[in-house]
Amino acid sequence: MKDKNLLDDIKNKSLNELTELANNIIEKLETEKDLEASINDYQELIKLNNLIEKKFQNTSKKISEETRSKINVILKKNEKKT
Repeated sequence: MKDKNLLDDIKNKSLNELTELANNIIEKLETEKDLEASINDYQELIKLNNLIEKKFQNTSKKISEETRSKINVILKKNEKKT
């Protein structure tokens, strides 16, 4: 249940917020001396990285679709003018 709540909270964050979260985990891992204690942090970082990647891909896809749509509108306007 804790993971689900965490994921729900994380899914609502922006890419910048997620990147900042990942950077904080990385900084924590860099200072950690006990590798056994850092296993959970590594797992959290991997989950976070996967979520960032998916969010980035979705955002990129959305931008591409919007751009394609705007280009089509411009092309149609130019066709009507000629």
